[in-house]
Amino acid sequence: MHNIVIIGNGISGITTARHVRKLSDHKITVISAETDHFFSRTALMYIYMGHMKYEHTKPYEDWFWKKNRIDLKRAFVEKVDTEGKTLHFSDGETMPYDKLVIATGSKPNKFGWPGQDLEGVQGLYSYQDLESMEANTKNISRAVIVGGGLIGIEMAEMLRSRNIPVTFLVREESFWDNVLPNGESQMINRHIKEHHIDLRLATELKEIVSDENGRVKSIITGTGETIKCEFVGLTAGVSPNIGLLKGSGIETKRGVLVDPFLKTNIDDVYALGDCAEFLEPNGERKNIEQVWYTGRMMGEALARTLCDKPTKYEPGHWFNSAKFLDIEYQTYGWVWAKAKDNENDFYWEHKNGKICLRLRWDKSTGKLLGVNNLGFRLRHHAFDKWFKEGRTVDYVLEHLKDANFDPELYKTYEAEIIAQFNRENGKNIQLKKKSWKRILDFVS
Repeated sequence: MHNIVIIGNGISGITTARHVRKLSDHKITVISAETDHFFSRTALMYIYMGHMKYEHTKPYEDWFWKKNRIDLKRAFVEKVDTEGKTLHFSDGETMPYDKLVIATGSKPNKFGWPGQDLEGVQGLYSYQDLESMEANTKNISRAVIVGGGLIGIEMAEMLRSRNIPVTFLVREESFWDNVLPNGESQMINRHIKEHHIDLRLATELKEIVSDENGRVKSIITGTGETIKCEFVGLTAGVSPNIGLLKGSGIETKRGVLVDPFLKTNIDDVYALGDCAEFLEPNGERKNIEQVWYTGRMMGEALARTLCDKPTKYEPGHWFNSAKFLDIEYQTYGWVWAKAKDNENDFYWEHKNGKICLRLRWDKSTGKLLGVNNLGFRLRHHAFDKWFKEGRTVDYVLEHLKDANFDPELYKTYEAEIIAQFNRENGKNIQLKKKSWKRILDFVS
């Protein structure tokens, strides 16, 4: 029986622990300096907005861990001694391990801005960040957010829920335009402004200015404009949280370097989730995957390896989802910000400017390569199956009703989408009726 120690109680570490327990009687300890129990990190915003309490974000009751013989330790790991297979904690305690799993997640990026460590300046990743934001935003007259990604727009929504005026600095020419094609990006620009958020595109932060008490009182943009504020949210991305590994002998670059089995260069030491960096990327995927569902999949694979059933991390077809205020976003396969030379592109947008669909397919074969949909929902299992079967864009459009996942009686858009596609591409695709038999086949 092995003594398995996991540093980090996020989705990656906890999935590893749960699946090791399903497969074995190994001793399992999960260490976290953040919280006593696993919680849903994506729900932090809803605590601030008053929609949930912290206890509602815990997927498992507190008794779950003892019942499943998963020991929890609240501590900060200061040093990892891989030669002695020992962890050293900030309070002077130590803990031995047989196998070590590093699942330490991410930390908000800072880029050396003057004033970035002032009171009232922070990122949003941990539960402690949420507590700081609660304290830092009391009785303020304006907030500034720096960085136009998913965390930035979540923070803007949080602040607006309390009627706090928000100025949103985005370095790019259009929101998230390094990821989203122009149509989708422009739609989100409009939507942000409609929510009374002062969106400043192509605007960078130069300096954060202090008052006489060491608290932020304003920021200065790259053009020299001063914006008064009492809170600054730094949301310009995240980086792997690996500072505790200095001097351990574990090889790192941006993250902890791992092979397809999530193994590091040190025997019996593994890493996964936001902090892991693959030596070789998996197809079109990035070396570092900071996505909830990939962390879960890594945990399932690593648990089998830890239980003497070596299993590669093989995530399959890319998908992701997010929410831009009240517009839901899903993506399946690969939809780059700009289509590649071998790709055809189709974009449909509803006249209300809040619903759209983009398809990308191979010019020579017609095979579907990627889908973006905003403002309505499509079934993940449908596209996963169609990608596996190598279906063409024509086939997908014919069967688009089967992929629709909006509730019954919601308005549907398939006929309008296909009519525009036929006009633009000289086709005569006919929409087939929804088939529950085909829909059930998606998950069989």
